[in-house]
Amino acid sequence: MTKFWKLGLMVFMLFPLACEELEENPDFITQDNFFATAEQLELGVNAIYDGIGFGQDWFNHYYNRYVFECLVGYQVGWEKGPLDFQNGNVDPGDAYIEAYWRISYENINRANAVIERADELKEEGVPNTPLLDRVKAEAMFLRAFYYYNLVRYFDDVPVTTQKTESDQDLPSNENGKRVALDLIEGDLAAVADILPDAYTGNDVGRATAWAAQALLMKAYLLDEKWNEARTTAEAIVNSGNFALFEDFANNFAVEHENSGERIFEAQVSAAANADERNNHHAHFVPGDMPNEIGGVGWHWLNGTQAFRMKYDENDKRIPGTFINEYPSTRLAADADGNHPMVRWSADAPYNLSRFGGMVSADADPNDPDELVFSSGWVAKWVEVGITSADFTERNIVYLRYADVLLGHSEAANESGTGDPYFGINEVRRRAGLEPLSGLSQAEIRDAIVNERVLEFAFEQETYPELKRKSTFGGEQDYLGDYIQEFIDMYDVDRVLSPQDYVLPIPLNETLGNPNVEQNPVY
Repeated sequence: MTKFWKLGLMVFMLFPLACEELEENPDFITQDNFFATAEQLELGVNAIYDGIGFGQDWFNHYYNRYVFECLVGYQVGWEKGPLDFQNGNVDPGDAYIEAYWRISYENINRANAVIERADELKEEGVPNTPLLDRVKAEAMFLRAFYYYNLVRYFDDVPVTTQKTESDQDLPSNENGKRVALDLIEGDLAAVADILPDAYTGNDVGRATAWAAQALLMKAYLLDEKWNEARTTAEAIVNSGNFALFEDFANNFAVEHENSGERIFEAQVSAAANADERNNHHAHFVPGDMPNEIGGVGWHWLNGTQAFRMKYDENDKRIPGTFINEYPSTRLAADADGNHPMVRWSADAPYNLSRFGGMVSADADPNDPDELVFSSGWVAKWVEVGITSADFTERNIVYLRYADVLLGHSEAANESGTGDPYFGINEVRRRAGLEPLSGLSQAEIRDAIVNERVLEFAFEQETYPELKRKSTFGGEQDYLGDYIQEFIDMYDVDRVLSPQDYVLPIPLNETLGNPNVEQNPVY
């Protein structure tokens, strides 16, 4: 498993971005005199990759999205953070929002620094220009990645392309969504011609030209540039470099990382480095799974029973999405120390409490009809067999080919050009579902949104994607429909609100940056 990030992060941590207050000429290493070669600058870009994985924060980039996803109500949890979001109690002082914002802008600042330094080194005639060009392109891709994942949650965000060295450099968020999308689209179009199609050896896992193209397509969808999104998706499809795994679960299996339909992913391996792990297993693992086979962690996230029942019973994605059976410690072990196996059932009792979806502790271990659970425990991030939640190996997949296929269908449907059935029917074919045909534009739109939810459930894509396609109180309100269904199904004390459709800019930012205005619904 290839890991290349930690040394770069240490470099950035040891050598801050500015030393303006030093009057003397330092004779020790600083950022300016350390990043003197292309090879040294590559360490700088490695640090930016680190931010999309575990990084240095328990509330890491991906972890915070676990919590945001609970706004929709299909993914729920019993711990305070998920509870607040699934109940619609979100405010600018939220710790998860603050951490997500800080991590994003720390790494945007690092990217800006690398981009600036790459240009300086080229002007200085430093050798190995191809590596300098690639490193700069990687930094531009990662900057676009962070900005894209800010815009889709917060809308108008502050945008800067210069490294921040003082409180005089604070950017405005006026018209921030438009400014960010222009930067994202311009940068990704440029780097797609510079980044390689693939890597070998220790560089596997870095951003490729295809990752840039896939992210660019998603940015065009967010920007409602349908023709540009369609042609970008077609370039990826027609390249012949990607095909769907026949087994959906391979998208999350360790043995298939950085291959197949997986276009871009954060590298995770506790075996390679104790800090190169993540906390997805700890939070998605069933709360009553025996520790010796991986039941170690906090167990506070799962899918609702109602959401699990949205899947066709023959959908081949189910085994890769949900845990369908496991031994439960809620019931006594036999003489050999084995706990009874429990299986998922649509008929089992369910409520939103911590134990409301587990097998009854009073179940008869000899009655299969009683050995049932109803929580939608998530298979995508759980590694059965590890003895500690820290021993995680599964990468975090951010971009995959199914996204391109569904994006092509959406762009073709909205633009009225191309075949809107091609992408969605390929995704449905892999799922073992019948192809679609003869639908109106509105019906195809509905089908694509539904397919995207089922395909990417628990990958922390559902909230931003439903948000993108929805207008509060409007005719097209997929997000509102999901939230209202959750409220009605489980009698949640929550009223659908405009605040459900955008996250607030963190309080620390609005207090510390006079150029930033809070989202008006807050």
